[in-house]
Amino acid sequence: MTALSDPLALPCGQVLPNRLMKAALSEGLGSPEFGPDERLDRLYRRWGAGGFGLIVTGNVMVDRAQLGEPGNVVVEDERHLADLRRWAETAKAGGARIWMQINHPGRQANPLATRTQPVAPSAIGLDLPGVPAPRALTDAEIVDIVGRFATTARIAEAAGFDGVQIHGAHGYLVSQFLSPLANQREDRWGGDAEGRARFVLEVARAIRAEVSDSFAVAIKLNSADFQRGGFTEDESREVVRRLAAERLDLIEISGGSYESPAMMGRPVARSASTAAREAYFLEYARSVRAVAGAVPLAVTGGFRTRAAMDAAVESGECDVVGLGRPSALVPGAAGDLLHGRTARLRSPRVSLRLPAAMTTLAGIKAVEGALDLQWHTDQLHRIGAGIEPDPERTAWFTAATMLKRNGIDAFRSRRSSTVNQKPKDPTLRKFELERAVGRYVANPTVRAMSRLGIRTSFATDLETTGRKSGRTRVVPVSVAFDDTGAWVISQHGTRSGWAANIGAEPKVRVRQGNQWRTGTAELRPSDDVVARARTFAPNPLFAGLTAATFRALQSTPVSVRITFTD
Repeated sequence: MTALSDPLALPCGQVLPNRLMKAALSEGLGSPEFGPDERLDRLYRRWGAGGFGLIVTGNVMVDRAQLGEPGNVVVEDERHLADLRRWAETAKAGGARIWMQINHPGRQANPLATRTQPVAPSAIGLDLPGVPAPRALTDAEIVDIVGRFATTARIAEAAGFDGVQIHGAHGYLVSQFLSPLANQREDRWGGDAEGRARFVLEVARAIRAEVSDSFAVAIKLNSADFQRGGFTEDESREVVRRLAAERLDLIEISGGSYESPAMMGRPVARSASTAAREAYFLEYARSVRAVAGAVPLAVTGGFRTRAAMDAAVESGECDVVGLGRPSALVPGAAGDLLHGRTARLRSPRVSLRLPAAMTTLAGIKAVEGALDLQWHTDQLHRIGAGIEPDPERTAWFTAATMLKRNGIDAFRSRRSSTVNQKPKDPTLRKFELERAVGRYVANPTVRAMSRLGIRTSFATDLETTGRKSGRTRVVPVSVAFDDTGAWVISQHGTRSGWAANIGAEPKVRVRQGNQWRTGTAELRPSDDVVARARTFAPNPLFAGLTAATFRALQSTPVSVRITFTD
């Protein structure tokens, strides 16, 4: 009978000292030059001493022009080889194996960390607010990315890592190629399930050809996308069957994407029996066991008790139990379980505790999924800073740090340490911050309120005509209505897209309560914008706060007068 404490021999010849794996968690602790620094050393020293048989790093990107989030480590050449060696040695000091998870974000490239247009199998964007549409990759670019994965794996081996894990789940590029929703190509990289699987197979083959036989090559694969018309369990099983012939050493089962975060258990309705067994994807792992052949399986997501982990391994449904979010709160979680110091791991469900009617909205699910991830990332940042995790940290405090990290910090130049680098224009930085607030906080909030029928005169919708596209463009704005029209403040003058649209076509519509009003808009640069901002307060007592909020986000503000014509 197999136990959690038993070693596991892998096809490449490596032996994991036990069956507990620290699953990948994106740390966001890379240096401004995209390398690992002392914060990652501190974090991995804790995990290395935490009793895990295997430690898998968070996202390491294969292309510095395409990042999943601010703070990614990027390995595309040997410039950080010494730092990578230190990272690997630190993690292995406690006896664990260390594998580097390697990834390309594709259309999930973070728009605040990536300065170029995202790329993807097809020019199909995410159904998430503020994420720009990608452009379709050319055949030559796809071949180049395959080579990048292989190069990153080669450097990881040179740095002392024991293996790599291809990130083929959660909606990143490999997962996008597999999904018929994201991949609608008609060439050799798409067209049907076989064509969509070509990319991941070529990546696995290229890596295996580049590294030694004793170096582990693994993959994290979606059981399904959990989206209608997406990658299905049947298709996933077929991909597993084909990957099993590519000399892989471990297949980790997960599922979902940022549009449908099943990896966090949010959109999945689970039966009582599944809930009792805890793991989100254990039933799928059991169904895929036969086609995986001799390749061991790992399951991550939902495990919290020693009893459920024991049962999963003893039954043979999986060979390795992955622990993700619990390890952010308790870096020594594996040792605590194996040595009987705990029978249950703590990992709170992070939520803004919004009204029940709002939590059913797809946009709110995505926001809360991102918030949950960020809450746990905050714990990693605390450990990286040399302080203990804080299980009592509030979700709202995390929301503030998420805005800071993905708003203010993400706009700082990634090459700010370069000698000749010019400091970023403060006006441009304010514009970028305000745009981030609009995309990731104000816009989703106003849209969610609108779906629920909640109306407010302070936050409403403005419809303009795109000066280039000729299409209508609706943006949430703050408005002060009066008898003949309304006032709006363009916080960045004509740098704001909607204000530039007004310059080309002054006819607009603005929603007042439940009614759309038609009017003519005019920029009023002579208006006292400071005094105007005070009039936007819903109550005179808040005039100062309202004005200060506008001032904090604006750069070259100008008042806009809308005169009703209906």
